[in-house]
Amino acid sequence: GRLVAAYRKTHLCDVELEGRVTMKESGFTNPGTEILAPVSTPAGKLGLSICYDLRFPEISLALRRAGAEVLTYPSAFTVPTGSAHWEVLLRARAIESQCYVVAAAQSGKNHEGRASYGHSLVVDPWGAVVAQCREGPGLCYAEIDLDYLRRVRREMPVQGHRRPDLYGTV
Repeated sequence: GRLVAAYRKTHLCDVELEGRVTMKESGFTNPGTEILAPVSTPAGKLGLSICYDLRFPEISLALRRAGAEVLTYPSAFTVPTGSAHWEVLLRARAIESQCYVVAAAQSGKNHEGRASYGHSLVVDPWGAVVAQCREGPGLCYAEIDLDYLRRVRREMPVQGHRRPDLYGTV
C-alpha cells in the first residue's frame, strides 16, 4: 500500500445539545483547507469527506461535479445526533449526488464521556440502503454497480438540470 490521498476534515463539529452532548472540535483540531479531487479506485472514483462534513451537501455536490461515483464518510456520530440524522443525511447525499455512499462508523464508548452511534452502512445512488451494520462491531458488504449508477444518472439527469445561474441570487 501507498498513500494516494490525504483529506483533512473541513467542517468541525462545534455543537451543544443542551443536557445531552457538547462537542467543540475546534478546541483540539484545525479544519482542512481544501476538498480533494475524487481518487480513482477499482470500485470507482471516491470522493472523500469525514463525519460532520456530511451535514454540508455542497461538498457532495462539488465531488459529484468533479467525477465522484462513491462518497465516503468515516464517522463517529454521537448517539443523539446519529439516531436522529445519520441514515437520513447519508441517503440524502446519495440521492442528490447520485453516488454510492459508504459510511463506516465508530460504535460504542470512545471514552468515559462519549459514545458513538455506529450503524455503518452503504447507500446506492437511488437512496436505498443496500448494506448495514447494527450496534456494535461488525462488517457489511455491498456491491458497487457502476452500470446501475450510470443508469440512474441517465434516467434522471439532475446534474444537467441544476441551475447554478440561480443559486446564490436570493
